[in-house]
Amino acid sequence: MSTLAPLPTGGARRIVYFGTPDVAVPPLRALVAAGVDIALVVTRVDKRRGRGSTLSPSPVKAAALDLGLRVSHTMADALEVGADLGVVVAYGRIIPMELLSKLPMVNVHFSLLPRWRGAAPVERALMAGDTETGICIMRVEEGLDTGVVYDRVVVPIRNDHTLTTLRSELVEASFQSLIRAVTQGCGAGEPQRGESTHAAKIEPIELQIRWAASAREIVALTKLETAWFMLGGKRVRLLAARVAGVAGAPTADVAGAPIAGTVVRIDADGVTVACGDGAVTLLVVQPEGKTAMSAAAWANGARLPSSLA
Repeated sequence: MSTLAPLPTGGARRIVYFGTPDVAVPPLRALVAAGVDIALVVTRVDKRRGRGSTLSPSPVKAAALDLGLRVSHTMADALEVGADLGVVVAYGRIIPMELLSKLPMVNVHFSLLPRWRGAAPVERALMAGDTETGICIMRVEEGLDTGVVYDRVVVPIRNDHTLTTLRSELVEASFQSLIRAVTQGCGAGEPQRGESTHAAKIEPIELQIRWAASAREIVALTKLETAWFMLGGKRVRLLAARVAGVAGAPTADVAGAPIAGTVVRIDADGVTVACGDGAVTLLVVQPEGKTAMSAAAWANGARLPSSLA
C-alpha cells in the first residue's frame, strides 16, 4: 500500500498550484504576492464556450498566464518541476495516490471539517441553515477530504449572505493560513473529529422552488442565487426572498389557510406566497430572458395567477 509523501520540513522551496474556477484565483495571486516560488500551475483543459465554440481557458489558467507562470493540464507534470509541495484549491479532479505518494499536497477546503466534505460545501452550508462555516488547511489523501487539518478559520454565516458573498469572505479568510502553511510549514496537524456530512454536487433539480417546503428552506435556497420556479411554461429565477406569515400554518385549505403556492398578497414589498409552514415574500426575481427586477414590478406586469404552484 502506498504512503503519502512527507511534507517539507519548514517552508516549501517550490510549489505546484492546482486550481480551476474563479474562487481559486485570489489564493494564487496571494501566494505570488507573498513571494512563493510557483513552479507550475495545473488546471483543467480549455473548454469551448459561446456560439462560435471558441476555446476558453479556466479562470486559474488565465490568471496564471497573466502572472507569467507555467501552466499544464496534466497532473503528472507536477513531478517534473522540482517542487516539494502541491497546493490544491478547487481543482475539481481527484488526485491519484500515485501522485500523492511522490508529492505531498495540502488543500484549502471551504468548510469546518468533517462537516461538508465534498464538492459543494458552501452551498450545502447555506441550504442547511448553518450559522457558521469556515476554511480548513488540510492534507490531501486518498479519501474524500479526510486528511488531517493543520489550521482552521471560523466564519459566521449572516442572514444577508449569498453564495457569492460568503465564498468571497471564505477565500479572503484563507490567505493568512495558506501562506503560513506554505512558507513556514504545516506542523503536525490534527485528525478530524465529530460527525461528517457529505456536500454532494448541487443538481439542477435541487434548485427548483417547492412551495410546500418550509419558509426557511425556500429562503435558504434563494441564497444560492440560482433557485427557480416555473410560471406559464417559463422559468423564473428567485434571487431574494424573506420569511413572512406565521410559522405552523397548514398547507391545505383547512381552517381557511391558503394552499402552498397561493399568492397571498402583492404590495410594494413584493409578492407573498403561501408555503409549507407559513409564507415567503418574494423580493427579487429574474424572468426568463429578462434582467433581474423587484418582485413588485414583476407582478405589476406579469398578471400573476392566484397560485404559482
